[in-house]
Amino acid sequence: MKILIRLPNWLGDVVMSTAFIAAVKELYPGAHVDVIIKKELNSIATLIPGLHTIHPFSKQENKGLLGVYRFGKKLKSEKYDLFFNLPTSLSSLVMALATGSKKRIRFGKEGGFFMLTNSYKKPVNVHRVDEYISLLEQFTGKPVISKQVKLAVNNSEQTDKNTVIINFNSEAESRRMPVDKGRAIINLLTKTFTGTTFTFIGSPKEAAFIEQVIEGAENKERIKNLAGKTDLIGLCSLLAASTAVLTTDSGPAHLANSVGAPVVVLFGAGNEYNTAPYNQQNLTVLRYGKLSCEPCVKNTCELYGIPKCMQLIDELQIINTLSVYLPHA
Repeated sequence: MKILIRLPNWLGDVVMSTAFIAAVKELYPGAHVDVIIKKELNSIATLIPGLHTIHPFSKQENKGLLGVYRFGKKLKSEKYDLFFNLPTSLSSLVMALATGSKKRIRFGKEGGFFMLTNSYKKPVNVHRVDEYISLLEQFTGKPVISKQVKLAVNNSEQTDKNTVIINFNSEAESRRMPVDKGRAIINLLTKTFTGTTFTFIGSPKEAAFIEQVIEGAENKERIKNLAGKTDLIGLCSLLAASTAVLTTDSGPAHLANSVGAPVVVLFGAGNEYNTAPYNQQNLTVLRYGKLSCEPCVKNTCELYGIPKCMQLIDELQIINTLSVYLPHA
């Protein structure tokens, strides 16, 4: 049997979909499993266990629905038996149809009454991992018992017992750490854990924001800024080798969780019951939790202008949580 899976478009969602892929492999032992993934995230797919072929897709190179259709049609010769469509966009439906897969499976029927062969109701108020796996369970009629998010990192680096990775970034402003709060947190961290190095990560476009946070911070000799200096594979290795990861609700939170690093996640606008890192081992979720608007799940804070839910997070809670992994002064 040949199975094709259209993966989601966001980094965190791709990581969460690894549990779905593992479940497909479990229910279809011996199947040939391929994926379609956003070209910018292509390297992450190389870390997903059990894949046969990775098809990178670029919107820039395949513009409009016609470009999407042509991309899908190129895969028609593969003669896929099943096409699992995890995104809910019209373009992903067009792509599915163009592949000529015998069964095309997705949540919802909007616009897809002839492009899908099997459509199912999306569950509500469940974690994203369970949502994805529900699609497989509804199609097969079989329960998935084992659920784990995992990336396979070939990490030759020794774990540094004195390095914490920090990610204060997020695509959504409402999930990003305010500059003054970030500076206050890093100052308290360097003061409390005097033998520890704190390494900031981020994309190239986030490097300037991190510089703002570090500017004026104390104990700069123990603060590094690697924003824009690592690729996704290198970032995964860095996270896997760290003592712990302190992060906002973002893609790197899921990456760290998937490679087994201890993770402390600071939640603001996002809903941790839907999108927190999935593996519970060595995971701590912190939020302020006293504002009536939490969680708003919006990308910007319309009420306060800045994400007050992030600004008011208890810094001592962060210290106490990291104390499990780090030596005190």
